Amino acid sequence: MEKILFVNACVRPESRTLLLARRVLDRLQGTVEEVNLEREGIQSLHGETLQERNAALDAGDMAAPILRYARQFVEADVIVMAAPYWDLSFPSMVKNYIEAVTVCGMTFYYTPEGRPAGLCRARKLIYVTTAGGPIMKPDFGYDYIRALANNFYGIPECIAFKAENLDIIGADVDDILEKVKREIDESKL
Repeated sequence: MEKILFVNACVRPESRTLLLARRVLDRLQGTVEEVNLEREGIQSLHGETLQERNAALDAGDMAAPILRYARQFVEADVIVMAAPYWDLSFPSMVKNYIEAVTVCGMTFYYTPEGRPAGLCRARKLIYVTTAGGPIMKPDFGYDYIRALANNFYGIPECIAFKAENLDIIGADVDDILEKVKREIDESKL
């Protein structure tokens, strides 16, 4: 059975991003493990936590609590990330999570030429987002996550489902969401 890691950065109870992410999760088969970033309250790395992480890595203690998110991430077969489009990317808690999972020697390593190479077993990362207005190009949210997945983590396939312009006056929100739901239903997940 596949391990599906659901990284949930949705904070509103009526989150449209979460609605679409649940649609994706319903299409997947496997065991879902959720990391609710709001509840987790992952802090950004700083001197003390970086030292703690490095000490665990130096000791070969991959079971250390500070490495738990990287362990979950590297062991997932499919990763679903739900992150609303905020301030041209995603909520800052996603960046804190990315810092927690981007661990040299666990989720990636450097080749002798100095290039990152992935250690994750995930075959796919599915990114779900919604935006009140248009998602600008480049998309500093999804494009950043896709670049990390492809270049650092070794995840070969990334898919994005995006619903835009939901808060524009006169927008048919139900129609926009239904189109993305159909896109999800018709996709090969």
